[in-house]
Amino acid sequence: MEVKGYLLPDDLYYEPNHSWGRVEGDVVTVGINDFAQKLAGEFVSVDLPAVGRKVHQGKPAAAVESGKWVGRVYAVVTGEVIEVNEDLEDDPTLLNTDPYGEGWVFKVKMDDPAELANLMRGDRAVRWLEEEIEKHAK
Repeated sequence: MEVKGYLLPDDLYYEPNHSWGRVEGDVVTVGINDFAQKLAGEFVSVDLPAVGRKVHQGKPAAAVESGKWVGRVYAVVTGEVIEVNEDLEDDPTLLNTDPYGEGWVFKVKMDDPAELANLMRGDRAVRWLEEEIEKHAK
């Protein structure tokens, strides 16, 4: 789905710090959303979490930097990092060119699937993104 020019795939979960999660069994792939990557501009570096690291829902897990912005990628669920996207170290612009595909950041084996209820999807995610767009347009 598209919301005011920003992609917002409806099969993903979203958290308020602009991270998304794709759930496949007990593994959640995490990245940053289209709105955040467009706001940040071209990314120049990514600091990936270590495989085996414990991450916590709503807490920073990775860092990203563009020419005008340093930000965080937040864990959408609590669990253990089981894989990181090492391609981002060589080409951080994958975050810009394919934020929901080749630009994924890390994968987490989630501890508690009930945490997914804390995230946004569907109409709730659309309303939230519209509010974010409005807030940053000022």
